[in-house]
This record gives sequence, structure tokens and C-alpha cells, in this order.
Amino acid sequence: MRAIIIGAGRGSRLMPTTADTPKCFAEVSGRRLLDWAIDAFRQNDLDDIVFIGGYRIDCVREAYPQFTFRHNTNWPNNNILASLLYAEDAMDEPFVCCYSDILFTPAIVEHVLKSDADIALGVDSDWLVRYEYRTEHPSDDAEKVTVENGTVTRLHREIAETDAYGEFIGLAKFSTAGATAFREHYHRRREEFAGQPFREARVFEKAYLIHLLQDMIEADQRMAHIDTPGGYIEVDTQQDFEYAREHWTSRHLDK
Repeated sequence: MRAIIIGAGRGSRLMPTTADTPKCFAEVSGRRLLDWAIDAFRQNDLDDIVFIGGYRIDCVREAYPQFTFRHNTNWPNNNILASLLYAEDAMDEPFVCCYSDILFTPAIVEHVLKSDADIALGVDSDWLVRYEYRTEHPSDDAEKVTVENGTVTRLHREIAETDAYGEFIGLAKFSTAGATAFREHYHRRREEFAGQPFREARVFEKAYLIHLLQDMIEADQRMAHIDTPGGYIEVDTQQDFEYAREHWTSRHLDK
């Protein structure tokens, strides 16, 4: 199984940290965000890592020559979904993918990999703890989920706090069948919506991963939720960065 890390964007909200290096180079407890992801994967025997880069990809190539690289050359004009599909040729077998600006534990990777669902999404079921002090990235920007009987029923930022079961952490596993369904759905929607608005995105090329996943849910694709109560931090702003540097090590060691 492969691991695909999506890391093409600049991360302008993390300036000045990202002035000269990609977002995933931000250091928490003496390690880059990327190093924490690599460790979580390797503890689960995932050594085949594909990195999708864009902004300052040269830095990542130099520091991590063991990766297989895919270059999103149009990163200023697209978004996470289109970026992920730059590694479509690596989706011919089961894979796990993740955002590059997140901290997560080896345990959630283990549990996601053990799921027998064709598509399994990592979900922080204790998500609101972080939002108590997260004023620069409020909860209405969280990729929230509702669930029923182990299945994700909705994945949307507009879900109310009181209705949300948790937050999608940006980590997902696809079986061979799940990967095929994902790719086929993407191409159907791209053919239909290229250059046009798609769901909440002003054009299809600017869509987020959650937009396609929700579209698949509405087309009756089952997605399981695999929970981590905490053990996850997104580093999107300087406020997040400070929170992670204060809290991550203790949270990580407890999981």
C-alpha cells in the first residue's frame, strides 16, 4: 500500500513560517510536520511515499530523496482535489492519503488501514477541544462530519457544531475498489464541471477533497469513519502553530 501526501500549496496563512519553505517544513517538538507523518506511516509499514509538491518542491526533493514525487505545476490555480489527482497513476492499488499540514498519530493510521471499508475517513471525535482557542480558524471552517451506524452521512463545513460528530482530519484510506470509484467519480465530475462552479467551489479546479467526497456520498458511496479522540492537530495559522508546539508531544505520546 502507498501513502500519498498532498503538499503543493504555499500555506499563506502560516506566513512568515512559509516565506522560504513549504508548510510541511514547520517544526513541532524538533521535527517537521512531514517527519511526524512519515513516522506515523512507517510505524505501520508504509514506506512507499508519494509526495505531491508545488510551492518550493525543490526543498522537499533535496531533503527527502526517498520519496516518489509528483509536481503540481499549476498549484497557484488549483486546490487539494486537483492536486491529489496529480498522483492518479499511483492509485492503481490501495492507498492512504493525507494533507501535509496535519499532525496525527500512528494509531489512527493503524485503525484506518484495518478498516474493511472501501473508503475510510479519519475523524477527530474530540474536535471541539482545539477550537476553544482557535479564533483564526473558527469551527465554521472545519471539515465536519455527521455519521450513522459507522457510516459518514455528510461531510461539510456548514454542519452546525451541535450536529457534528467530529472533524475529518484529512487522512483517508482507499481500497482498490475505493480508489477506482474515487478516480471514476472525479473524471465524471471534471468532464461535467471543468471551468464551472462545483458545489461550493467557484470553479471545479478550486474544489477541495471534501467536495468530491460529499458528492460521492450523495451518489450512495459508503464511507466509514475511523475515530481518533484527539491525537490530531491541523497547522493552518500561526495560532495553530503555537498551539501545536505547546500541546502536540504530550498528546502524541498518550495515543
